[in-house]
Amino acid sequence: MPWEKSFDESDVIEQAMEVFWEKGYAATSISDITEATGIKRGSLYNAFAGKDDLFLQSLLKYDSGRRKERLRQLEKIDDPRESISRFFDFAVQRALKDPHKKGCLLINTALECEQHDEEVRKIVRDASREMSAFFEKQIRRGQKLGVIPSTIEPRETGRALYALLVGIIVLGRGTFGKTALQQMAAQAARLIS
Repeated sequence: MPWEKSFDESDVIEQAMEVFWEKGYAATSISDITEATGIKRGSLYNAFAGKDDLFLQSLLKYDSGRRKERLRQLEKIDDPRESISRFFDFAVQRALKDPHKKGCLLINTALECEQHDEEVRKIVRDASREMSAFFEKQIRRGQKLGVIPSTIEPRETGRALYALLVGIIVLGRGTFGKTALQQMAAQAARLIS
């Protein structure tokens, strides 16, 4: 009798994503995933090609559902300075409110990039470029509107803002507290003043 899937793959990917996000790729075992999803090992391997495939699907889901959606929301804000400020405020608040101190799955993956294949590395590189480009675009928009000084170099400052955001997300996992994270976010505003 052929194998019949009795679960929604999207739900399994979402549940696996949470496990990978909390524990990291290397520390996550198939047993962790079967426990979180309630699916037997054989069924998991019938639906996915293994841990690597499930991680890839989880990373893609995170990227499209969280990061890209966040950028879409921020790009709707008329004032580019406000858009940038809200992004940093969101990062600080998320770090402070997350009881598991998970950070960002994409940035966590970037920190362990050598463990992944080229497909995962490409997702991380592309996401990083898009994030940096978001800041660059907001700076250029602000310069056209006359709210960001024309003396600021958009590409370099965009990259610096992205690096600062990464710092907040990584250090917000438990190294820095509220005051330090808020000071880092305030530095972002100074970079475009």
